[in-house]
Amino acid sequence: MASARRSVVIFDFGGVLMDWNPRYLYRKLFNGDDAAMEHFLGHICTPDWNLLQDGGRSRADAVAVLMDRYAEQRHLIEAWFDRFDEMVPSAISETVDILRELRDKGVPLYGLTNFGPETFPVVVRKFEFLSWFRGITVSGFVNMIKPDTRIYQHLLDAFGILGGDAVFIDDVAKNAMGGTAVGIHGIHFTDPPALRRELQALGLL
Repeated sequence: MASARRSVVIFDFGGVLMDWNPRYLYRKLFNGDDAAMEHFLGHICTPDWNLLQDGGRSRADAVAVLMDRYAEQRHLIEAWFDRFDEMVPSAISETVDILRELRDKGVPLYGLTNFGPETFPVVVRKFEFLSWFRGITVSGFVNMIKPDTRIYQHLLDAFGILGGDAVFIDDVAKNAMGGTAVGIHGIHFTDPPALRRELQALGLL
């Protein structure tokens, strides 16, 4: 089977190895007013707004683009950056256990993540397990975003990996499968037990 050749594992971070959700922070800032918080996250600091930071937009530009309409909410917008660590309170320990097992078996580990250039250093400082990776491609540093095929190819080229050797784990299905065109086997992460079963089936655990 072709899958038996897989020998390299590439991980997404948020939602796979670390529990990221802006609500951890904004629930505190809105004093438990979930309706106001959801309005803010749905209309001001939206997923589409955040995605542009993942593509390399700076904090200054991200804040500036909202000031014409939402200047009175500046403190809440800037909190996205100033208190980013509170959006990522903990690792997903069972997935980190899998990561550790792969490391201990000598499996080459790499990271591929959609992350802003000014927030990624926050998680590097917070999570020691990020030092276990042989290399990490961060969308905000290369100005490409999953599931654009180019970012998967960039990672392969940067670290000398053959697509046919690699599996990629992501909690967003379209991102997990984004590397298929360059030969990467995608795994849609749903929970650690399911991930363990998939890696066992591939002979990686």
